Amino acid sequence: MDRLKLATVWLGGCSGCHMSFLDLDEWLIDLAGKVDLVYSPFADAKEYPQGVDVVLVEGAIANEDHLQIIQTVRERSQILVSFGDCAVTGNVTALRNPLGGAESVLQRCYIEAAELHPTIPHSPGIVPPLLDKVQPVHRFVKIDIYLPGCPPSAMQIKTVLESLLQGKIPLLQGRQLIKFG
Repeated sequence: MDRLKLATVWLGGCSGCHMSFLDLDEWLIDLAGKVDLVYSPFADAKEYPQGVDVVLVEGAIANEDHLQIIQTVRERSQILVSFGDCAVTGNVTALRNPLGGAESVLQRCYIEAAELHPTIPHSPGIVPPLLDKVQPVHRFVKIDIYLPGCPPSAMQIKTVLESLLQGKIPLLQGRQLIKFG
């Protein structure tokens, strides 16, 4: 049997979902025997590869870089898991939405809240251009599996990955496996 090509992606979020992934502890050793981690904040891959079997996508879509990345991820991945409440609903990341569009958010953060040198950074590569609204991943690409939680527990993550390793679509039911917040 071929090894599963696994990726994880971190968009607009706090990295709590990735920390929960690390809470798989010793099971990570078993997992490493069954998958090739081909892209992740845990790896040194610079470009998202072709032919990914499963990708866990953490975070909401908050800027143009996220939008470009998620489109590439969807094109190059067979199964996309919306990983955590920010990816599933926008959650905490979307709390900036009531402040208005991108320009008003930048004004609030870099001018009104600044103590020294109030300036909105405009040099390329410093702040990726913000989208006017932070939105969950499914607003832009097709999602195959939703894994809620802030963050999802290691048990939830393991349940999903074990099913996928067996070639099955995970059945998430019950409070312990489907829980927001």
